[in-house]
Amino acid sequence: MQSVRQIAQEIVAREGGFVDDPDDPGGATKFGVTINTMRRLGIDLTRDGEIDHRDVMALNRGQAVDIFVTHYFRKPGLERVPEALQASLFDMYVNAGAQAVRILQRLLVQMGYSVVVDGALGPQTAGMCDRAAVPDAVVLRDAYGVARRNYYFRLADRRPASRKYVRSQSGGKGGWIRRAEEFLSPVYHLTGAEFQERVAAWD
Repeated sequence: MQSVRQIAQEIVAREGGFVDDPDDPGGATKFGVTINTMRRLGIDLTRDGEIDHRDVMALNRGQAVDIFVTHYFRKPGLERVPEALQASLFDMYVNAGAQAVRILQRLLVQMGYSVVVDGALGPQTAGMCDRAAVPDAVVLRDAYGVARRNYYFRLADRRPASRKYVRSQSGGKGGWIRRAEEFLSPVYHLTGAEFQERVAAWD
């Protein structure tokens, strides 16, 4: 299996370089690290006493990887879930923060496990994950991937400005859907026709 740092390096590569999209609530972003995250963590790379776009632009890949490993994997305790689920959960935590854990907790509740949906990955959630992963943790990983994809669809249903992340300009799968499906077994990938049927109401 991949190391946590290798997973983080792939997330950084997937996120890409500097972007300042007005439709992205996170604001200016580089390698997936937002200006809000840098302000919250006090990362003043230009050392001018102010954390702004210049600090985001100054961020390098190694620094981004360090931020993700420390604050988006170790701190929330993602190592507590079965190894097969860690990469998808980590990737989603970078993308959506504690919402990534809430998606997992709601899934566990739907599966019949007693879990509080609070976005915190404590002993209760970890224990139920271990139980849900028997006999095959890949099944849990796939179920989480589908739940994650559905979360993106619902978000775009409610917020038209987010639809460009779900559906590309050419009308195919957008970045969010491709990202979720990277962690899904191929049998659960939406076909082109299934995807078009799901987004048809947006036209």
